[in-house]
Amino acid sequence: MTQKSSGCLWMLAGFGLCLGFLTVLAIVFIVASGNSVRTVVKPTAPKFEETVVVDAKKDAKDPDAKIALITLRGIITSAEPGTIGDTMVDDLKLQCEQAAMDEKVRAVVLYVDSPGGEVTASDFIYNAVRKIRDGGYGPKNKKPVVVYMGSLAASGGYYVSCGGTYLIANETTLTGSIGVIMQSLHYQHLFDKLGLETITFKSGQFKDMLSGSRELTQEERDYVQGMIMQTYGKFVGIVARERKLNEDELRHGLADGRVISGKDAMAARLINATGEVEDAYAKAMELGGAKGAAVVRYESPFKFGRLLRLLGQSEKTSVEVNVAKVLSPKLEAGRLYFLPSFYAP
Repeated sequence: MTQKSSGCLWMLAGFGLCLGFLTVLAIVFIVASGNSVRTVVKPTAPKFEETVVVDAKKDAKDPDAKIALITLRGIITSAEPGTIGDTMVDDLKLQCEQAAMDEKVRAVVLYVDSPGGEVTASDFIYNAVRKIRDGGYGPKNKKPVVVYMGSLAASGGYYVSCGGTYLIANETTLTGSIGVIMQSLHYQHLFDKLGLETITFKSGQFKDMLSGSRELTQEERDYVQGMIMQTYGKFVGIVARERKLNEDELRHGLADGRVISGKDAMAARLINATGEVEDAYAKAMELGGAKGAAVVRYESPFKFGRLLRLLGQSEKTSVEVNVAKVLSPKLEAGRLYFLPSFYAP
């Protein structure tokens, strides 16, 4: 064999070795990629930061014990963006979970200052609060929840409060308003004056039953009223069960949508006591066996990326001030709400 032929054979052998090595690497990469696709990594839940509201006493039974303060303010709606979760409802649920899973938290104070809001959103938060109270996050994570009602804890605000262990309100708090409301704007007569007409193609008789361009049929009225009463029945049932009241007496009494004061709510046994927020802290320490514990409030951590997104959401150079929108919520057609009558135009 000539020297030239020998050199070619060595080159072919080297090329074959390189090709084989690359093939092995490709196989390893494909297998690893396949495993990574099949492996589901559960993301860790985002955490809220803690701000001390009340310092622990020097004679505290357990210096590491905490009372978690969770605040619910404003309209309860899944349309309101959250600071950590997708919506404000998600934020409340995450705070409830964080408080339940923190072994240093011995009890929770839920501060409610809300007129209520969407039915489903209110129900989500009520269940999250109840899970803390009943050990839904685990038997070891069962903790008392003391609800303190601020200026307003009506309708959906009261619905959520029923998930608590012990309810406290100020004597001047507006609460109650046990009821359901749904609205639709009727503009048929305006269209008639303007000479406008809506042309609708639908697959069934109820598909456009909340359209404001025509009168509702009696069948549609009965159907919608049935949904209202079904949701109302759940609301009243929860109040009767949680507050140990007679459901029939509620239906023919306070559960007619009226708003009542904290003083009257106490007399009607809708709450356990009247007082100030400090009384709620003290009760939470008592029920949680954490006398003199610190009270910490959950707050959203600052995220620079969220700030950039908020700044980039609008290209408007003008400032719009809508006083009517601030004073009352916009009730969307087709949604069920737990709201007092004075919030409905």
